[in-house]
Amino acid sequence: MGPMIRTEEEEDYMTPPWLMPMLRGSYFVPCSIHADSNKNECNLFCLDCAGNAFCSYCLVKHKDHRVVQIRRSSYHNVVRVNEIQKYIDISCVQTYIINSAKIVFLNERPQPRIGKGVTNTCEICCRSLLDSFRFCSLGCKLGGMKRGDQSLTFSLRGKHGREYQGGSESDEATTPTKLRKTNAFNRLMSGLSISTARLDDYGPGGDQRSLSSGDEGGFSFSPGTPPIYNHRNSSRRKGIPHRAPF
Repeated sequence: MGPMIRTEEEEDYMTPPWLMPMLRGSYFVPCSIHADSNKNECNLFCLDCAGNAFCSYCLVKHKDHRVVQIRRSSYHNVVRVNEIQKYIDISCVQTYIINSAKIVFLNERPQPRIGKGVTNTCEICCRSLLDSFRFCSLGCKLGGMKRGDQSLTFSLRGKHGREYQGGSESDEATTPTKLRKTNAFNRLMSGLSISTARLDDYGPGGDQRSLSSGDEGGFSFSPGTPPIYNHRNSSRRKGIPHRAPF
C-alpha cells in the first residue's frame, strides 16, 4: 500500500493558514511605506493578517495581533523557538542555539556534501542532523506532511490534552531539579514561620500572650544567633613529638 494522502480539510486542520505565507515571505527588504526612515527593514510577520512582512514602524497597525520577528543566520531566515512554539508544534525539527537563543530555520537548506560519519539526515533536503530529529526546518517538516506522514502535525491540539492557549512555557519551570529546590525552599520557610510564631506566643516572662491578626511586629523570620564556641576549652590531640637534633 502506498502512503496515505491527507485531504485538504485535514491539511488545513494540521497546518495553520499563516504558515505557508510566513515561509514564502520576503524579509529584510526596505519597507515601501517608510522608505525614508532608518531601520526600515521588513523583519516582522503577523500571524493574524498572514500578509507581507513589515517593519517596526508598521507595528502600530497590528495592535493585539500575534506577531513574530524573523531573523537572519548564515543568510537564512530563522525564528526564535520561544516565539513560534506558542502557536505550532515544532517537534521533529532540529533547533540551534545562536547568540544564546534557541532558533529554528524556516526553509530547507540543502547540503551538497554529507560529512563522514553522518548517520542521520533531513528527510527532505538531506542536511545532516542529530539522531533525535527528522527535519532541518519548518518547511521540510511541511514537506514531510505533504508526503502523507500521518504522525506529523503542526497543530498543538491534543499535545497537552487540550488546545494550547498561547501562553509560553519555560523549559526551566518544568525542570525537576528546580521543582525540588522550590518545594524544599517552601517547606523551609513554612517550618521557620511556624517555629517563630510559637516562640513569639510567649512573653519575656514565659506567659502566653494573644496576637491579633494585624500584630506583625512579634514575628521575625531571621534565624537566631548561634552560640559562641570557645576553641580554647576544646580538647585537641597533640601531634607526635619530635626530638631536637643534636
